[in-house]
Parts: sequence; C-alpha cells; structure tokens
Amino acid sequence: MTDSKYLQMLAEKYPNHRSVKAEIINLRAILALPKGTEYFLSDLHGEYDAFQYFVRSASGTIKMKIDENFSGMLSEAERESLAALIYDPVAEINRRKKSEKDFDAWCKSAIYRLVIICRSVSSKYTRSKVRRILPDNSGYAMDELLFADDDENRTHYYNEIIDSIVEYRSAQTMIVEFARTISSLAVDHLHIIGDIFDRGPKPHLIMDFLMTHRNVDIQWGNHDVVWMGAACGNWACIANIIRMNVSYNNFDMLEYGYSINLRPLATLAEKIYKGDECKAFWPHVLDKNRFDPIPEDLAAKMHKMIAICQFKIEGQIIQAHPEMHLEKRLLLDKIDFENGTVEVEGTVYPLKDTNLPTIDPADPYRLSPEEEEVMIALEASILRSDKLQEHIQFLYSHGALYKTLNGNLMFHGCIPFTEDGEFRDVTINGITQHGAKLMEHLDKELRDAYFNPPKGKTRAEAANLMWYLWLGPDSPLFGKDKMTTFERLFIADKATHKEHVVPYYRLINQKDICVKMIRDFGLDASHGKILNGHVPVKIKDGESPIKGGGMLYVIDGGISKAYQKTTGIAGYTFIFNSRFMALSEHQPYQPLRPDGTQEFNNSVIQTVYTLPQRMLIVDTDNGKAIREQIDDLEQLLQAYRKGSIKEVYPKKGKYYSKN
Repeated sequence: MTDSKYLQMLAEKYPNHRSVKAEIINLRAILALPKGTEYFLSDLHGEYDAFQYFVRSASGTIKMKIDENFSGMLSEAERESLAALIYDPVAEINRRKKSEKDFDAWCKSAIYRLVIICRSVSSKYTRSKVRRILPDNSGYAMDELLFADDDENRTHYYNEIIDSIVEYRSAQTMIVEFARTISSLAVDHLHIIGDIFDRGPKPHLIMDFLMTHRNVDIQWGNHDVVWMGAACGNWACIANIIRMNVSYNNFDMLEYGYSINLRPLATLAEKIYKGDECKAFWPHVLDKNRFDPIPEDLAAKMHKMIAICQFKIEGQIIQAHPEMHLEKRLLLDKIDFENGTVEVEGTVYPLKDTNLPTIDPADPYRLSPEEEEVMIALEASILRSDKLQEHIQFLYSHGALYKTLNGNLMFHGCIPFTEDGEFRDVTINGITQHGAKLMEHLDKELRDAYFNPPKGKTRAEAANLMWYLWLGPDSPLFGKDKMTTFERLFIADKATHKEHVVPYYRLINQKDICVKMIRDFGLDASHGKILNGHVPVKIKDGESPIKGGGMLYVIDGGISKAYQKTTGIAGYTFIFNSRFMALSEHQPYQPLRPDGTQEFNNSVIQTVYTLPQRMLIVDTDNGKAIREQIDDLEQLLQAYRKGSIKEVYPKKGKYYSKN
C-alpha cells in the first residue's frame, strides 16, 4: 500500500479523479508503444567528428529508413545525398548553395523528404513526446508538417507552410532542425560504455554534446576515471592525463578546451632539456592544433618532463600504500646511472635515454622544487577549470561503474576472475568483494572520493583510488597485469612492453562464464546480454566481437584513429530496438573535403538476435516504472472515491498529461 503522505503529495499534481483518470489513460497508452531504440558506443577517445557522424547517422539505420521510404522514388545517389543532408546538414546546404541552379526549389524538395523520414522515425513516440523534442522557434511549423493528414484542404495548407518557409528565408534553418530532430528521434537512448577521454583531440566537445542529449548514460572507463581523479586534484592522475595528451599533441583541448595552463611545464622543460632531442618522447600527431601549434621538439621536452614527474609521484604513492601490491612498478630506484641501465623484474636493460638530470639517485622519487611548482600550477588550473569540473560532475550524475537496463549488463573493462573461472576476491580500501558486489562497492567509493572523502583525507588523497583503477592489476577497468609506460619510453626491448591481460578475456569465450556474470547481477540469462568495451577487437586478424555464444559483445572496434591499424575498422555500435539486436560495423570517418563534399561509408549491420515478438514499453524497465505509477494513481483514485483525500477543481483551465 502506498504511503498516505505520498498520496497527499501526488494529489497536488492530480487534484481530482478526472486528472487521475486522464493520466492513467495516457500512461496505459504509452505502455502499448514499441520500445525506443537503444544505441551503445564505447571507447570514443576524443574522436568527436566520428562520434557525431555515428550518432547523427544512427549507425546506418537512418540510411535504412531512407531506403525503406524512397527506394522506388529516388536513385541510390539521391538517397545517399539525402543521408548526407541528415548527417551534416550545414555542410550539405553550403555545398548545394554552390551547385544548385534553383536553390529554393532544392530547399522545398529537401523539406518534403525530411518530413517523410521524420514521420518514419517518430512513429514509436507519442505526439506530445515528439513535440517536446522539436526546437522552440520552428516547432510549430514542424509539428504541423509532421502531423498533417492527406485531406485535400490540409494538403494545400501543408504546401503553403513550406512555400512560406522558403519565401521568408527560413528554409535553411528548418532543414537543419529537421535533420537534427531525425537524428535525435532515431537514437532514443544513448549508452556510452567508457573511455570518452585521451588520444583523440576533442573529448570536451563530446562531453558538451552528451550534456545536450535527452537520454544518455555513461559507464566509466579507466580513461574517464583518471580524469575524475585529476579533477579531485590528485597529482598522479594529473600527471597521467597531461602526459597522455601532450604525447598525442592535444594542446588545443588542454589549453583552450579546458583552460589548463601549460606554460610552467613548457618553460621548465625547455630549460631542463635544452639541447636534448628527446627522441623517445616525440608526439603522435594524429590531428593538428588550430589555436596552439606547439613545435614538436618542445612537445617532446614537455612529454619527457611530465613523464618523469609522473614516475616520481606514482612511486611515492606505491611506497606509502603497500596494500596496493605495486612494488614491481618502482623502477626509478633500479636505475644504474653510471652504466645507463635499469633492472626490471630481475633483468638488466640498457636505457634508451640517460639524460635524467632531475632524478636524484639518493632519493629518486622526490620531486625537485621546480617540478613541485609545475605540479602546483597544473593542479590549480584543473581545479579552477569550470568547464572540466562541469564535465566531471556530469560524468557522476549520468554515469556509473556499470549499468543494467532492459535485461542487459553494461560495463567498460572486466570482472576479475581467477584462472579457473571463479570470481576473484579483490580488497579495496579494506573491504573484500567480488563480482557484482565489488562493482557496487567501487562505484560507492568513487562517488565518496569526489563528494564525501573519508574523514582525515583530502579529496586528492581519496582519489588515489582513481589512480589505482587506472592501472592496477586488480582494477576491473584496466584488466592487465601492469601498465608499461616506463618500459615503452626508456627500454628498446619490446618484450618489456608487453602487458598481459587478466583471465577474464580468455574466459568470456565460454557461455557458462557469461551466464554466471549475468546472474550475479540479478538478470535473466535466457535473454540478457553483456555489452563490453576497453579492448579493441582485431577484426583484420579474424577476431570476432561476439563472445560466449552470443551472450557478450565487445564493441571497442577502434573509433580512435590510434587503434585503426590494429583493428582494421573504425568501431562498432550495438543497436537494440523493438524487433532485434544488431552490430553495426563502421569504416573510418572521412572528413569534409576542401570542395565541401564528404564521403560517408555505409555501415555493415549484422542482426545478432531477433526478439520472439516485438518489444513494447510495457516489457522494459521504464515500463515497470510506469506500471508502478499507474498503481499509485489507482490508489489515489480509490482515496478520492472513499473521500479520504478531498478533490480540488479549479475554476479555469484544462488538464494536460505531463508524460
């Protein structure tokens, strides 16, 4: 029985039996609608342009809608042009301005076609929900065009609206808004399964976009968590994110995207390593900087400077926290400065770079006063970056370590297992857990570190947990035995660069292991799936993203340009609509050409599971919540009938559903 106080509060929103009945009718109608389409993407790694294309194209399903509606009316080239208009309306409009003899006529035709596609993708939604998605300024006209019937008088009205839009020079705006509305309606719920940050140049723009999306959730990856730790002021996390992005030449993002002042680092690096070529530290230039084109030789010096700071800071944490069991990663004290060698796990290797003036052999993990000043400056910039702090707060409000929805389990990295397929016990902050309980515990600890650090600890100290989850061998976000950053920078022997994956990545090929995980998270193994990212799928080597007999899907296929040589493709999207589940395989995103044209590669969509019957909202988790609302409303209705709660009838006004 619903609490009487809750019913009293509910009565403020629905003050009489008429408003209650109207809402129940509306909610029951919603339950009968088809389930909205869910899209799952992983490992975006700052590739904003490719990400935008995948979302706007709905991973190829918008092209499918175009083919369904226009295959008998338009040529393949015309359908491709219509798809391009939806994917990037501004670029396509600019191109058409130059190429079309009668631009106004093209605008009219484009609006007609966009209306048809918009009707098609909006068919799953209530009219009120579609109206809420429409833009403020053009919403009325768009609403009339979308819901006009075929009556002769209405057709004249319909044509007059479009003629007026063109006459009053609003056609371009209308086209852009229709295109973006189509993309929004095609992707009802967006799941980002980790790693928004690092390598690519525009994670800040991805975050800006996600904050405008009407229905999005995020499952944190290790590259997200290390940024969350940096936002707490943790120096180890700060050094890692600066090193990573300096090494990938992402200066525009750091300095202009997030207002992180790199001048102290650049000044000290130039001073300390003047005359040093820093060959091992030259940046990977995947994208050019528009605002801050740092010379590559200076970037290399900055990379070396922050890397040394990182190894020192990490060493201090390892020494202070033996419970982390990271002693093997203490390498600075294993350097033989006279012979130019380093000992790693019992074997001595020559150093590629022996110019290490800031490391004191007697106290190798102590930061020099100048290095401390650099770290203090970086910390201050990060803590004062309103944009970064806003993005991190969004990661917390819309994110979690894992998520279950509509029978599926989503997480970025892995679940710790023993070699023989049992859940591995992991001790974090003095508490030992495994499986789902471990993920629940870590999720709470991550939130406490940012919002409510333990008594006696600063937020920066509590964020040592983020740093451990970034690279720790028992971290469910990392999934390897070690992170060999030092070895890759200082040792030529590539055998030392090898990072061995945990048993999870072998075990997920077994169906019984996937069943075990799904059940541990309280889901039904007969139809539940696991959506997983983190490790790029090497398609070119014959690896499949489908694991465990179709129960687990690894969807990190390489959106990041840094991985595409390894994978052979440019990522996956997992699609879950009312009729089926599918994998969409993408080819590398092609940027806009100088002449304003753009090549869009059609995705290869593979259906991996067909639902036995069409899934309605009543069958979803949201449907369960709606049914609970209906139960509460029916109890309120009974209270009105019994007179235990008095009805209120306003003198004026009508009742509108807010669902």
